[in-house]
Amino acid sequence: MNRTDRLYALVEELRACAPRRVSARELAARYEVSVRTIERDIGALQQAGVPVYADVGRGGGYTLDKSRTLPPLNFTPAEAVAVAITLARAGGSPYSRSARTALHKIVAAMSAEHSASARELAARVRFLIPAGDDDPASVPAVLEEAVLSRRVVRLTYTDRTGAETVRDVEPVSFTASSKGWYLTAWCRKRGGRRVFRTDRVRRAALLDETAPERVVEAMHEDVPSDYIVRPLEFV
Repeated sequence: MNRTDRLYALVEELRACAPRRVSARELAARYEVSVRTIERDIGALQQAGVPVYADVGRGGGYTLDKSRTLPPLNFTPAEAVAVAITLARAGGSPYSRSARTALHKIVAAMSAEHSASARELAARVRFLIPAGDDDPASVPAVLEEAVLSRRVVRLTYTDRTGAETVRDVEPVSFTASSKGWYLTAWCRKRGGRRVFRTDRVRRAALLDETAPERVVEAMHEDVPSDYIVRPLEFV
């Protein structure tokens, strides 16, 4: 069994045994590897966001929080690959880092047969990228958290002329266009709505203040007539 298959098997093993704890020694014997290998595998799963918890000492071991996991899913290999393609093209978008852990959880919840078929199908999908092209600049994680928790954020921002300003803003939404991603926010420095290109944010720091709630639609009222604002469709 290779490491990828073992990681999937570990998740299913811990899900089936929960809430009973399984020791690293038990898992090592089952998968015919060393205890240290199991510890590294569990660490990799935790880093990927899988809710595995560990108790040390006599009677301790690993367990999976069933309330925070998905039951076995009926994702087909084609559906899983379709999700992977969409996420692979999401470079530079908000929460793209979370997209990678989300995909890992989807594949881990699939049956071993379907996950193997999905990986084989994924190997037949390619992206043609010009040599030397840089990956899109990632949206700063601080801005992701600011929108998620509605926290005021202090921006150091460079405008199109190269002028740099520092301002406190109340984040409202992210907006995508052909030119990249933008943060729409209420700017306290200007006393009004402003749109900031995320790749021009030089520094960002969360402040210990919750921003007032603002209606998202009201922040997009002055869109040019040849554009429309389309919300993200969750379902």
